[in-house]
Amino acid sequence: MLRKLNRKVGGEQLVLVDKKKLCLVIPSLQAGGMERVMSELAGYFCSRKELEVHLVLYGKSPEFFYIVPDCVEIHEPKSVFHNKLRFYSTVRRLLFLRKTIRLLAPNSVLSFGEYWNSFVLLALTGLPIPVYISDRCSPAKRYNALHNFLRRWLYPKAKGVIAQTEMAKVLYQRQFKNDNVAVIGNPIRLAKTHEGPKHNIVLTVGRLIESKNHDKIIELFCRLNRPDWKLLIVGGNALKQDNLSKLNTLVRSLNADANVEITGYRTNMDEIYRQSSIFVLASESEGFPNVIGEAMASAIPVIAFDCVAGPSEMITDGEDGYLVPVGNYDEFSERLENLMEDLTLRQSLGLRAKESIRKFNVETIGSEYFNLLIRE
Repeated sequence: MLRKLNRKVGGEQLVLVDKKKLCLVIPSLQAGGMERVMSELAGYFCSRKELEVHLVLYGKSPEFFYIVPDCVEIHEPKSVFHNKLRFYSTVRRLLFLRKTIRLLAPNSVLSFGEYWNSFVLLALTGLPIPVYISDRCSPAKRYNALHNFLRRWLYPKAKGVIAQTEMAKVLYQRQFKNDNVAVIGNPIRLAKTHEGPKHNIVLTVGRLIESKNHDKIIELFCRLNRPDWKLLIVGGNALKQDNLSKLNTLVRSLNADANVEITGYRTNMDEIYRQSSIFVLASESEGFPNVIGEAMASAIPVIAFDCVAGPSEMITDGEDGYLVPVGNYDEFSERLENLMEDLTLRQSLGLRAKESIRKFNVETIGSEYFNLLIRE
């Protein structure tokens, strides 16, 4: 519980709240799903007057694609990470993280990242500070022997594990001997405006990595042969995969330059969602796809593969979007064509999507995090 101090000033009694200190830990705030969620949560936590919020970045080269409020105190390592001295640089990052958290002495630490949570837990081993961790990928993701060992050894040491979906909770409870597994979805940023006409745009958003199957989406869209429609792909290269050049080559080979555009990362996503009419996601693996929620919040019907976790906890098939068996591109194509042909169907699904996704608004999700991290 928060401690309250009662004081009298000028005959009036004031109630001063002794602030709790929360430390958010993440490698970077580069463009990405978990980074966006962390920035949204930082904004929410700053709105709580009883909290003092710190953000510790410890990756190789921390970036700021997302903006955090001025009230968040940011801590970054001063040393340069040298790849040629990888082990030495990694140890320095570990010591930086441990020293920073020890000096801050927060009431709780929140760490994001399936490849990074073990690093954080290792760095903070022995400190009397509650550490909560959350993987931000598919709970069915496979890891190499080292990461599996570290996760099984270190995850039980966390104060709590935060799963994004019920499916993830079931799998984590099987994998880790940690009795405190909570389910909290991602905060979905509601679009600022829906005013203005929508255009014949099929939109997909995500890193240009193989598991997103952008090439299959391009081929499927081109086979439908709808010259009055445009496919817009928003995202950039990631995971050392140069798929941007491959996808552009594919577009040219299909003579589809006029109807398919790959934009790279964009900062005007509200406007892009506002103009788009259909959203598609052909990922084979997801944790909790923020882009589905953002599309739904913009009254856009979504077609997505029903992969292990995520889409099925956001979309009710046939009511506010469509879930398609993974790899069934024939059904995916049929759903897309039906939506292209039927404006009334697009509008009805979109309006129901906008309403159903409200349960993931920032205030509700932020409050769930607050209750776990601070009030538990």
